[in-house]
Amino acid sequence: MIIIYHNGNKVVGLSNSYSIDKASGLSIIGFLLLLAKEYPDAILVWCHISLKGQLNVFEIEKLFHHHKLLLSYHPSDILFLDKSIGYVEESPFIKINKSVTFPTWQMSGMVGGVHSSILLALKDEMAPDKNFDYFLCSLAKLGMRKGLLCYSEPKLLKQNPDAFLTKTNRYILFRFVKQHYKTQWTFLLLLNLLLYERKFPVVPFICSLFYKNRSGINIALDGIIIQSSKKVIDKRTIDVIIPTIGRSNYLYDVLMDLKAQIHLPANVIIVEQNSNEGSKSDLDYLTNEVWPFAIKHTFTHHAGACNARNIALGQIKSEWVFFADDDIRMENNFILKTLENIEKLGIKAVSIKCFQKEKHQKGGVVFQWMTFGAGCSFVFADSLKNCKFKKGYEFGFGEDGDFGMQLRNLGHDVLFLPEPEILHLKAPVGGFRTKPTLKWQNDAIQPKPSPTIMLYQILHNTQEQVRGYKTTLFFKYYKYQTIKNPVRYFMNYRTQWERSVFWANELKRAE
Repeated sequence: MIIIYHNGNKVVGLSNSYSIDKASGLSIIGFLLLLAKEYPDAILVWCHISLKGQLNVFEIEKLFHHHKLLLSYHPSDILFLDKSIGYVEESPFIKINKSVTFPTWQMSGMVGGVHSSILLALKDEMAPDKNFDYFLCSLAKLGMRKGLLCYSEPKLLKQNPDAFLTKTNRYILFRFVKQHYKTQWTFLLLLNLLLYERKFPVVPFICSLFYKNRSGINIALDGIIIQSSKKVIDKRTIDVIIPTIGRSNYLYDVLMDLKAQIHLPANVIIVEQNSNEGSKSDLDYLTNEVWPFAIKHTFTHHAGACNARNIALGQIKSEWVFFADDDIRMENNFILKTLENIEKLGIKAVSIKCFQKEKHQKGGVVFQWMTFGAGCSFVFADSLKNCKFKKGYEFGFGEDGDFGMQLRNLGHDVLFLPEPEILHLKAPVGGFRTKPTLKWQNDAIQPKPSPTIMLYQILHNTQEQVRGYKTTLFFKYYKYQTIKNPVRYFMNYRTQWERSVFWANELKRAE
């Protein structure tokens, strides 16, 4: 491990006996790239000189439990790119929980680290920007889609120091958007700043148009092997939870696939729903046949996947939990391969590639996912103790994403695994097989977006993200509705949005 200390502009010191002479005339990142070439198997750590006494040196090697990690931490709530970046990105990587390890591409030059192999993978594709923070954010933004795992990591410091004053720059913000998003987002950023902040930074906008987009930059990370030193699997026991309604034949096939697994689950927890009073279970094979695992069967007249999964969560006994749907198919080595991948990654939550036959594409990389798959995920059981599927999302959309955010805010990232795969049959009797009466369905003005989608926006996104979503939905929705007069459409859309906010807050209060 090599630690460099800097003052924001240049390197001013190094750990141990490494020579600082070569840092003369080089930018911070320029010197890091030089160190990477000289020490290709080192962890390179940077720290602002003012934080030298706070650097948690003895924890760092433990934090870098494999080589495909980029970690940093900024003590201030105001980050390098300013909160306005939320106008152009809806992902969970914008609103950072600073108290836990949290996935984000918003890196900081205050304190952080990376393995030399990551910088060597750039192969001169990225120029060493003089602005260290910009380079780190750019590397993380581009690297995430290639499998680089990027986190805000408070454990890099012994304790959080007094807040730092951070100056934001609209020129840098527009430049970053132009270089890392489609060009239309620079126009939308300008529009949103005008609409919601009454600001019109036209000069930064125009200057940004002269920068070349970086989406074509090749960061070759495939050759970097992940083998975590973190132990996340011990007992290797697994419980499978499956909510089901009226799919006895499909569920039987799922159970047969589980029965054929090389690594068998300990328990299969089935919550069967039928809202018709007087109805009984139609899953006779649960007791009529012999199964190599315990089956915990609950029958309820209370329909709803959120309620069903919460019932199942209360019955977990094993070390790991597999969230499954009742219309999926798996190979016999599915559980074994998934556990092997989890061990390599040292992660406590993964969602697995779930494909339909007609849309199947092979391959892909492990990456930090923006949501969570309630029918295709493995989660460490202890990580679920303070999580539940919120009833406000029942019979709507958004419960998967909300559950993923609960995990992230507890410090558990959700990675997407491209293999092994799950075949999702999308059974024709699937989806919402009951017809609930939604509280807003008789409103004269129907809410837009769905109140459950708005609930997610309110709970998990920044104000700028919600506003940005409002603007993009305004344009996307126009071609699908009947009002073609732009003024009338605007007035109607505003009313629909307000109704959605009203009902979302009602759902929030109902929790």
